[in-house]
Amino acid sequence: MEHNTIVAAVLGILEGLTEFIPVSSTGHVLLAGHFLGFDSPGRAFEVVIQLGAIAAILGVYAGRIWQILTDAPHDPGARRFVAAVLLAFLPAVVIGLAAHDFIKTVLFETPMLIAVMLIIGGFIMLWVDRRVTAPLYHRAEDFPLGMALKIGFFQCIAMIPGVSRSGATIVGALLMGADKRSAAEFSFFLAIPTMLGAFTLDLIKNRDILDAAALGNIAIGFVTAFISAVFVVRWLLGYVSKHGYSLFAWWRIIAGTVVLLALAAGR
Repeated sequence: MEHNTIVAAVLGILEGLTEFIPVSSTGHVLLAGHFLGFDSPGRAFEVVIQLGAIAAILGVYAGRIWQILTDAPHDPGARRFVAAVLLAFLPAVVIGLAAHDFIKTVLFETPMLIAVMLIIGGFIMLWVDRRVTAPLYHRAEDFPLGMALKIGFFQCIAMIPGVSRSGATIVGALLMGADKRSAAEFSFFLAIPTMLGAFTLDLIKNRDILDAAALGNIAIGFVTAFISAVFVVRWLLGYVSKHGYSLFAWWRIIAGTVVLLALAAGR
């Protein structure tokens, strides 16, 4: 197998392992690709393989998603939850469309920024995780619409690579009274329209520069991301309910520091 194909498989596994934990999957994949010399036309690979992680969510939560959608016509609670997820998605639509080219051509190409955001996000997560407050919400379905919209604005901060989409939404939900499990679960559901939207936009923007080799690498990354993401989704909610997010916070701080040292050494 040629170098790019092997690296595509490795990056797909990394994407699946990190997409739903608050460590920034895009930041990890971009940094790993930088140090491994991976060639990604238009940085489409890093966005499109996220569809593998979304497929994992759809597979693991298929029964629950179907139940919510079939209940929505006659159940006000189900309708409100669908509306909350779509409302939380709205800020990403507006800001993502406006800033797409800047994000892909400037922010995605700045490894030092990614490392710094990993470290800053790690310290913020440590602080939020250690706050002692009584949760107001224990189910993602109970989040008010106004709270969902605010979480959507938190999610937009993650357009800066290294922040973490799941990390930003989880921190936002925790600050507004969610418990640790429901914060992670709402992040799961919000990922579905957000990442499908990012995938569609990136495919449209890069359709003219994706050759057979690039599409082959994306296919490999998709499959490996799906497989590894299934394991993470099944494990994560139980873990954070018992242990919180400090493990991921420390990982961010250590990983960001190592990257800064590597960059300083001229890697």
